[in-house]
Amino acid sequence: MPSKEEITLTVHFEESGAGIPILLIHGFPFYRRLWSGQLESLSGIAHVLVPDLPGFGDSPASLGAPSVDQYAEDCLAVLDALNIMEPVVIGGLSMGGYIALAAARLFPLRVRGLILCSTRSGADSTEAKAGRDKTIAQVKESGTSVVTDGMYPKLLSPETYQAKPAVAAELKEIMKGATVEGVLAALTAMRDRPDSTSLVPNLHMPTLIIHGKDDQVIPPTEAEAMAKAIPHNDLHIMDQAGHLPNLEQPEEFDRVVKKFLANLL
Repeated sequence: MPSKEEITLTVHFEESGAGIPILLIHGFPFYRRLWSGQLESLSGIAHVLVPDLPGFGDSPASLGAPSVDQYAEDCLAVLDALNIMEPVVIGGLSMGGYIALAAARLFPLRVRGLILCSTRSGADSTEAKAGRDKTIAQVKESGTSVVTDGMYPKLLSPETYQAKPAVAAELKEIMKGATVEGVLAALTAMRDRPDSTSLVPNLHMPTLIIHGKDDQVIPPTEAEAMAKAIPHNDLHIMDQAGHLPNLEQPEEFDRVVKKFLANLL
Protein backbone atom coordinates (compact mmCIF):
# COMPACT_ATOMS: atom_id res chain seq x y z
CA MET A 1 0.00 0.00 0.00
CA PRO A 2 1.24 3.53 -0.72
CA SER A 3 2.55 5.27 2.34
CA LYS A 4 1.46 8.75 3.40
CA GLU A 5 3.79 11.43 4.68
CA GLU A 6 3.47 15.04 5.72
CA ILE A 7 6.13 17.73 5.63
CA THR A 8 6.01 20.36 8.39
CA LEU A 9 2.25 20.67 7.91
CA THR A 10 2.83 22.14 4.46
CA VAL A 11 2.81 19.50 1.72
CA HIS A 12 0.99 16.20 2.07
CA PHE A 13 1.91 13.47 -0.40
CA GLU A 14 1.74 9.78 -1.14
CA GLU A 15 4.49 7.60 -2.53
CA SER A 16 4.74 4.11 -3.90
CA GLY A 17 7.25 1.86 -5.64
CA ALA A 18 10.96 1.97 -6.25
CA GLY A 19 13.15 2.97 -9.15
CA ILE A 20 13.46 6.19 -11.11
CA PRO A 21 11.76 8.97 -9.10
CA ILE A 22 8.73 10.54 -10.77
CA LEU A 23 6.86 13.47 -9.23
CA LEU A 24 3.32 13.90 -10.59
CA ILE A 25 1.61 17.27 -10.02
CA HIS A 26 -2.17 17.46 -10.19
CA GLY A 27 -4.14 20.07 -12.06
CA PHE A 28 -6.87 22.49 -11.00
CA PRO A 29 -9.13 22.03 -9.03
CA PHE A 30 -8.01 18.51 -8.12
CA TYR A 31 -5.73 16.82 -5.58
CA ARG A 32 -3.42 13.82 -5.48
CA ARG A 33 -6.32 11.38 -5.99
CA LEU A 34 -6.15 12.37 -9.67
CA TRP A 35 -3.05 10.15 -9.90
CA SER A 36 -4.34 7.15 -7.92
CA GLY A 37 -4.16 4.88 -10.96
CA GLN A 38 -0.61 5.93 -11.79
CA LEU A 39 0.48 5.62 -8.15
CA GLU A 40 -0.29 1.92 -8.47
CA SER A 41 0.45 1.16 -12.12
CA LEU A 42 3.80 2.93 -12.34
CA SER A 43 5.13 1.67 -9.01
CA GLY A 44 6.61 -1.42 -10.60
CA ILE A 45 9.24 0.62 -12.44
CA ALA A 46 9.37 3.94 -10.59
CA HIS A 47 9.30 5.66 -7.22
CA VAL A 48 6.04 7.56 -7.69
CA LEU A 49 5.38 10.71 -5.64
CA VAL A 50 2.05 12.54 -5.76
CA PRO A 51 1.73 15.71 -3.63
CA ASP A 52 -1.32 17.76 -2.74
CA LEU A 53 -0.74 21.39 -3.65
CA PRO A 54 -1.46 23.87 -0.81
CA GLY A 55 -5.16 24.20 -0.18
CA PHE A 56 -6.04 20.96 -1.98
CA GLY A 57 -6.56 17.49 -0.55
CA ASP A 58 -4.76 17.20 2.79
CA SER A 59 -2.30 20.06 2.33
CA PRO A 60 -3.23 23.20 4.28
CA ALA A 61 -3.43 26.46 2.39
CA SER A 62 -0.23 28.45 2.17
CA LEU A 63 0.11 31.79 3.93
CA GLY A 64 2.51 33.11 1.28
CA ALA A 65 1.87 34.87 -2.02
CA PRO A 66 0.64 32.28 -4.56
CA SER A 67 2.67 31.67 -7.70
CA VAL A 68 3.57 28.75 -9.95
CA ASP A 69 7.19 29.26 -8.84
CA GLN A 70 6.18 28.81 -5.20
CA TYR A 71 4.20 25.70 -6.08
CA ALA A 72 7.31 24.33 -7.82
CA GLU A 73 9.36 24.99 -4.71
CA ASP A 74 6.70 23.32 -2.57
CA CYS A 75 6.85 20.21 -4.76
CA LEU A 76 10.64 20.10 -4.73
CA ALA A 77 10.47 20.28 -0.94
CA VAL A 78 9.00 16.78 -1.05
CA LEU A 79 12.16 15.56 -2.75
CA ASP A 80 14.35 17.40 -0.25
CA ALA A 81 12.47 15.87 2.67
CA LEU A 82 13.10 12.40 1.25
CA ASN A 83 16.74 13.24 0.47
CA ILE A 84 16.16 12.60 -3.24
CA MET A 85 18.93 14.65 -4.78
CA GLU A 86 19.24 12.80 -8.09
CA PRO A 87 17.46 14.30 -11.12
CA VAL A 88 13.81 13.22 -11.26
CA VAL A 89 11.05 13.06 -13.80
CA ILE A 90 8.47 15.79 -13.19
CA GLY A 91 5.03 15.43 -14.70
CA GLY A 92 2.17 17.86 -14.52
CA LEU A 93 -1.38 18.01 -15.83
CA SER A 94 -2.88 21.36 -16.84
CA MET A 95 -1.92 23.72 -13.97
CA GLY A 96 0.49 21.00 -12.91
CA GLY A 97 2.14 21.45 -16.30
CA TYR A 98 2.65 25.14 -15.59
CA ILE A 99 4.34 24.11 -12.35
CA ALA A 100 6.46 21.47 -14.07
CA LEU A 101 7.69 24.11 -16.53
CA ALA A 102 8.48 26.42 -13.62
CA ALA A 103 10.49 23.63 -11.99
CA ALA A 104 12.41 23.09 -15.23
CA ARG A 105 13.22 26.81 -15.34
CA LEU A 106 14.14 27.13 -11.67
CA PHE A 107 15.83 23.76 -11.06
CA PRO A 108 16.98 22.41 -14.45
CA LEU A 109 19.70 20.21 -12.94
CA ARG A 110 17.11 18.39 -10.83
CA VAL A 111 14.89 17.50 -13.80
CA ARG A 112 15.72 14.28 -15.62
CA GLY A 113 12.67 14.40 -17.82
CA LEU A 114 9.36 16.25 -18.22
CA ILE A 115 5.83 15.01 -18.77
CA LEU A 116 3.52 17.79 -19.93
CA CYS A 117 -0.10 16.66 -19.99
CA SER A 118 -3.11 18.72 -21.10
CA THR A 119 -1.20 21.96 -20.70
CA ARG A 120 0.27 24.89 -22.60
CA SER A 121 3.40 27.03 -22.44
CA GLY A 122 1.79 30.44 -22.95
CA ALA A 123 0.57 32.86 -20.30
CA ASP A 124 -3.03 33.97 -19.84
CA SER A 125 -4.32 36.43 -22.40
CA THR A 126 -5.79 39.72 -21.24
CA GLU A 127 -9.26 38.20 -21.69
CA ALA A 128 -8.30 35.09 -19.72
CA LYS A 129 -6.88 37.20 -16.88
CA ALA A 130 -10.17 39.08 -16.69
CA GLY A 131 -11.97 35.75 -16.57
CA ARG A 132 -9.79 34.63 -13.65
CA ASP A 133 -10.59 37.85 -11.80
CA LYS A 134 -14.31 37.31 -12.34
CA THR A 135 -14.07 33.73 -11.06
CA ILE A 136 -12.06 34.86 -8.02
CA ALA A 137 -14.82 37.30 -7.10
CA GLN A 138 -17.48 34.61 -7.58
CA VAL A 139 -15.59 32.07 -5.45
CA LYS A 140 -15.22 34.62 -2.65
CA GLU A 141 -18.97 35.15 -2.73
CA SER A 142 -20.29 31.63 -3.41
CA GLY A 143 -17.55 29.09 -2.73
CA THR A 144 -15.78 26.42 -4.77
CA SER A 145 -18.93 25.15 -6.49
CA VAL A 146 -18.63 28.08 -8.89
CA VAL A 147 -15.50 26.42 -10.25
CA THR A 148 -16.32 22.74 -9.87
CA ASP A 149 -19.85 22.96 -11.31
CA GLY A 150 -18.67 25.14 -14.15
CA MET A 151 -15.70 22.99 -15.10
CA TYR A 152 -17.20 19.52 -14.65
CA PRO A 153 -19.04 19.32 -18.04
CA LYS A 154 -15.89 20.33 -19.93
CA LEU A 155 -13.24 18.10 -18.38
CA LEU A 156 -13.91 14.75 -20.06
CA SER A 157 -14.49 13.69 -23.62
CA PRO A 158 -18.22 13.62 -24.46
CA GLU A 159 -17.81 9.91 -25.11
CA THR A 160 -16.32 9.38 -21.64
CA TYR A 161 -19.32 10.96 -19.93
CA GLN A 162 -21.61 8.55 -21.80
CA ALA A 163 -19.58 5.34 -21.88
CA LYS A 164 -17.71 5.53 -18.57
CA PRO A 165 -20.04 6.81 -15.84
CA ALA A 166 -17.68 5.48 -13.15
CA VAL A 167 -14.95 7.82 -14.43
CA ALA A 168 -17.36 10.76 -14.38
CA ALA A 169 -18.36 9.87 -10.83
CA GLU A 170 -14.72 9.61 -9.77
CA LEU A 171 -14.07 13.04 -11.25
CA LYS A 172 -16.77 14.54 -9.05
CA GLU A 173 -15.15 12.99 -6.00
CA ILE A 174 -11.71 14.28 -6.95
CA MET A 175 -13.06 17.80 -7.29
CA LYS A 176 -14.28 17.72 -3.69
CA GLY A 177 -10.68 18.09 -2.49
CA ALA A 178 -10.55 21.81 -3.29
CA THR A 179 -10.85 24.46 -0.57
CA VAL A 180 -11.81 28.09 -1.09
CA GLU A 181 -8.32 29.18 -0.04
CA GLY A 182 -6.66 26.73 -2.39
CA VAL A 183 -8.87 27.68 -5.33
CA LEU A 184 -8.32 31.41 -4.83
CA ALA A 185 -4.55 30.96 -4.61
CA ALA A 186 -4.43 28.73 -7.68
CA LEU A 187 -6.54 31.10 -9.76
CA THR A 188 -4.20 33.94 -8.79
CA ALA A 189 -1.09 31.89 -9.57
CA MET A 190 -2.41 30.84 -12.98
CA ARG A 191 -3.50 34.38 -13.82
CA ASP A 192 -0.06 35.76 -13.02
CA ARG A 193 2.10 32.89 -14.31
CA PRO A 194 4.98 33.81 -16.63
CA ASP A 195 4.89 33.04 -20.32
CA SER A 196 7.04 29.94 -20.90
CA THR A 197 6.95 30.14 -24.70
CA SER A 198 10.55 31.36 -24.83
CA LEU A 199 11.60 28.69 -22.32
CA VAL A 200 10.47 25.58 -24.18
CA PRO A 201 13.00 25.77 -27.05
CA ASN A 202 15.71 25.64 -24.38
CA LEU A 203 14.39 22.53 -22.65
CA HIS A 204 17.11 19.99 -23.25
CA MET A 205 15.75 17.22 -21.04
CA PRO A 206 13.60 14.52 -22.72
CA THR A 207 9.97 15.65 -22.71
CA LEU A 208 6.79 13.63 -23.13
CA ILE A 209 3.73 15.59 -24.24
CA ILE A 210 0.31 13.97 -23.78
CA HIS A 211 -2.98 15.56 -24.77
CA GLY A 212 -6.54 14.42 -25.30
CA LYS A 213 -7.91 14.86 -28.80
CA ASP A 214 -11.24 16.03 -27.34
CA ASP A 215 -9.82 18.45 -24.75
CA GLN A 216 -12.37 21.24 -24.29
CA VAL A 217 -10.21 23.21 -21.83
CA ILE A 218 -6.89 23.46 -23.67
CA PRO A 219 -6.97 22.60 -27.39
CA PRO A 220 -4.55 19.98 -28.77
CA THR A 221 -3.00 22.68 -30.96
CA GLU A 222 -1.23 23.90 -27.80
CA ALA A 223 0.44 20.50 -27.40
CA GLU A 224 1.42 20.50 -31.06
CA ALA A 225 2.94 23.96 -30.71
CA MET A 226 5.05 22.82 -27.76
CA ALA A 227 6.16 19.76 -29.69
CA LYS A 228 7.39 21.95 -32.51
CA ALA A 229 9.42 24.06 -30.07
CA ILE A 230 10.86 21.53 -27.61
CA PRO A 231 14.04 19.90 -28.96
CA HIS A 232 13.72 16.38 -27.51
CA ASN A 233 10.05 15.51 -27.28
CA ASP A 234 7.57 12.71 -27.85
CA LEU A 235 4.01 13.85 -28.62
CA HIS A 236 0.94 11.67 -28.04
CA ILE A 237 -2.55 12.91 -28.90
CA MET A 238 -5.00 10.40 -27.40
CA ASP A 239 -8.31 9.53 -28.99
CA GLN A 240 -11.47 9.37 -26.85
CA ALA A 241 -9.87 11.55 -24.19
CA GLY A 242 -10.54 15.08 -23.04
CA HIS A 243 -8.64 17.11 -20.44
CA LEU A 244 -7.91 14.12 -18.18
CA PRO A 245 -6.42 11.36 -20.36
CA ASN A 246 -4.91 9.55 -17.37
CA LEU A 247 -8.48 8.94 -16.08
CA GLU A 248 -10.18 8.43 -19.43
CA GLN A 249 -7.63 6.19 -21.15
CA PRO A 250 -5.47 4.92 -18.27
CA GLU A 251 -4.07 1.88 -20.06
CA GLU A 252 -2.78 3.91 -22.98
CA PHE A 253 -1.60 6.73 -20.73
CA ASP A 254 0.37 4.36 -18.50
CA ARG A 255 1.83 2.50 -21.47
CA VAL A 256 3.16 5.73 -22.97
CA VAL A 257 4.60 6.91 -19.64
CA LYS A 258 6.23 3.54 -18.92
CA LYS A 259 7.90 3.60 -22.33
CA PHE A 260 9.15 7.13 -21.68
CA LEU A 261 10.56 6.13 -18.28
CA ALA A 262 12.19 2.99 -19.69
CA ASN A 263 14.02 5.09 -22.28
CA LEU A 264 15.49 7.21 -19.48
CA LEU A 265 17.07 4.24 -17.70
